[in-house]
Amino acid sequence: MGCDGGTIPKRHELVKGPKKVEKVDKNAELAAKWKYCALSQEKLRRPIVACELGRLYNKDAVIEYLLDKSAERPNVEIAAHIRGIKDVKELNLTENPAWEGERRNAKGDCYEDMHCAMFICPVVGLEMNGKHKFCYLQTCGCVFSERALREVKTEICHKCGDPFRAEDIVVLNGSKEEQGQLQKTMEERRAKAKAGKKSKKNKGVETVSKPVESKASSESASAPVNGESSSGSSSDSAPGPSGSSKTVKPAAPVGSKRSIQDMEGKSEAYKSIFTTHSSAKRTKDQISNWVTHTPYHF
Repeated sequence: MGCDGGTIPKRHELVKGPKKVEKVDKNAELAAKWKYCALSQEKLRRPIVACELGRLYNKDAVIEYLLDKSAERPNVEIAAHIRGIKDVKELNLTENPAWEGERRNAKGDCYEDMHCAMFICPVVGLEMNGKHKFCYLQTCGCVFSERALREVKTEICHKCGDPFRAEDIVVLNGSKEEQGQLQKTMEERRAKAKAGKKSKKNKGVETVSKPVESKASSESASAPVNGESSSGSSSDSAPGPSGSSKTVKPAAPVGSKRSIQDMEGKSEAYKSIFTTHSSAKRTKDQISNWVTHTPYHF
């Protein structure tokens, strides 16, 4: 059972106390945020995207998550706010010329700087390794250090020249307070966009209903009043400005045959084609009377 053969156990071997809380190394945590994808926990590689909360992802990992959200993944709750590919922005990063990547010395016989980052700020040259705050612009996706945006105050992107506002700046891998503020801003932006879509939809319905109402009102105005027929209205006359009466011809009903006299602006050759033309009518001499003939053949 143990404790024999001259062994002397110590107190911590016999008495089990509460487990100590494991402390995470801050340097390792920073390296995980800035060098690995927040969703797949793989190394960041181009193309790299960022969400509205400032987290970094591999674009292919986000696409796989959107295609199959039912698959079991270790960090699904981190990307729960990503509804589509439009909720992430592809970053325009500046490569670090001192980054060797896979070509670095792997033998371990020389000093290796673990804080050397893949990307730098294009304005002041700070490395994007977690020691300095970095931001990206939602308009163009360019990434800068906070120091560059603070010291060189402008409303035009330093890299591509596109204009931006203060609301378009998103802090990458910020603190809990900064991420909480970014989440509030994201919810407000989405609510505003949803309200704008509803107002546009209501305006579209109103524009469609207005022509229908105007058409119905015009049809009711042209309808006969108090049982007056269209044939009776043709005999009515309306006095003109000079006191003379002018007969108003009624509109031909739908589906009725038009007379040759109603064809205005047509030539006589065209009118002669129809049977209602005067050339097609016979005179009285040409019209013969009916004769009843009863033959008596027995």
